[in-house]
Amino acid sequence: MTAVPVHGVDFTSAPSRRKPITVATGERQGAVVRLLGLRALADWPAFEAWLRQPGPWVAGLDLPFGLPRELVQTLGWPTDYAALIAHYAALDREQIRSSFAAFCDARPTGAKFAHRGCDVPAGASSSMKWVNPPVAFMLHAGVPRLIAAGLSLAGLLAGDPARVALEAYPGLLARELIARRSYKSDAKAAQTPERLIARKDLIEALEQGRTRLGLRLKLSHAQRDDLVADASGDRLDAVLAMLQAAWGAAQPRHGWPADVDPLEGWILSA
Repeated sequence: MTAVPVHGVDFTSAPSRRKPITVATGERQGAVVRLLGLRALADWPAFEAWLRQPGPWVAGLDLPFGLPRELVQTLGWPTDYAALIAHYAALDREQIRSSFAAFCDARPTGAKFAHRGCDVPAGASSSMKWVNPPVAFMLHAGVPRLIAAGLSLAGLLAGDPARVALEAYPGLLARELIARRSYKSDAKAAQTPERLIARKDLIEALEQGRTRLGLRLKLSHAQRDDLVADASGDRLDAVLAMLQAAWGAAQPRHGWPADVDPLEGWILSA
């Protein structure tokens, strides 16, 4: 059986040596996904070069690929996906923040943000949020670079069929296995023994294949120790996104339901 190359990307809209974009690379053979390695991309040139590596491969990236249609229509922005991303990329962050804040200000308490069809089933934040987490800025920094590199954004935009990008959300897979237990924090003071135990439990569940994805993670002892030791959770999140990509690579339509809004996109396995 031919191995399928897969990647998972824990993304940040401001990569640095302290907080790089983290990539997990693996291969799927049947129901087993073997982790081959992890790498840290500390700046945009490194990320852009990585995107251009030859295929075939499928990558799950932890950033939103689309905006809520309700938001787009209310703001009068283009409703064609390629035109929308081009328009969005031309804005700066302050323009995005002020446009979204004005949208929220006009709405009632408790319903400030618009949501995509995939946000609620995935338990994800609205892709228009600009703080906690700033996923709107992640979209702004990431998706135009995927398009510029010529990737195929499955279901959204045709590109190189040998390099396929899918929207992943590690939190969806983590919650399936350890519920709402927190397993990571960037703040040193919050890197507690309880979170370390949660990471160990999550990794054990992945290795045993206890997910509805029907996949089992294969790690070396050194890789397991590395994932447990990373209190930020960035490496583990990249591995979770890699497993979601491995699932999506084997699904019809990459796991998209038939009625997905082609402006909003879909989160893997939601």
